[in-house]
Parts: sequence; structure tokens; C-alpha cells
Amino acid sequence: MSAGIHADGAPQAVGQYPHARRVGGLLFLSGIGPRSAADNSIPGNAYFADGRLRSYDITAQTRAVFDNVRTVLEASGARWEDLVDITVFLTDMARDFKAYNAIWAEHFPDAAAAPCRTTVGITALPTPIAIELKCIARIED
Repeated sequence: MSAGIHADGAPQAVGQYPHARRVGGLLFLSGIGPRSAADNSIPGNAYFADGRLRSYDITAQTRAVFDNVRTVLEASGARWEDLVDITVFLTDMARDFKAYNAIWAEHFPDAAAAPCRTTVGITALPTPIAIELKCIARIED
């Protein structure tokens, strides 16, 4: 197995795993969320005084998660255009899919050239985020 890849400009992983791993001509990214690499904050989140999540902005989180994916790709020697498959996890499919899908279309305007995609509704993620992406990209030697 190849060595794990750590992207200095991406947020720290929330567990003991690399940001990505190259296997042959493929690059597998670990689940990536919208947290800020600078301070671990989550864009668009608002909290009650006791620290509980009050609200979130799926648009801000989607833009941030796409930026984080791009950071890991670039640190790994791949490009945005090298993405071939993305699994998207949303904690509120009914509320957030439309806004998420609009931002997807901005980043992948040509459906024929876009990566394959599966979007899954889930009940929670390990941190108070509303979206996480699991990506596979091709990578040149």
C-alpha cells in the first residue's frame, strides 16, 4: 500500500487517517468536510451560548468543502478536473439538496465532463457539519 498523503493547507483529520492515499493511477481522498484549516471553525455555523448548534449555512459549507477537496487534490498532485467519483453525505437532504446541487453545477457546468456522483442522506457526521465528500480522482505518474 502507498504512503498516506497529508495536505498542510487542509483541515486536520478528525481521526487517525491521511487526507488521501494513492494506489496505482487512482487517488482516494478520505471524507472531507468544510472545516477551516486555519482555526477548525465551520463556515456558516451559528451556536447558542451553551455551544449547541443553532443554525448552519449549507451554501457556505458546500463552498468550503469544495475548497478543501481542491486543496487535498493539489497537495496530492491532482487537479479538480481529475475527479472521477464523488460520494456526498448530507445531514438534511430535503432542506439542503437544492442549494448544494446549484453549487455543484457552478463547479461542474458540463454534466458530460463532471465526475460520477452519489448523494446520500444521513443523520449525523462526527462534527457539527452538514456535508462531507468522499472523492476518487485519477492521478498521472
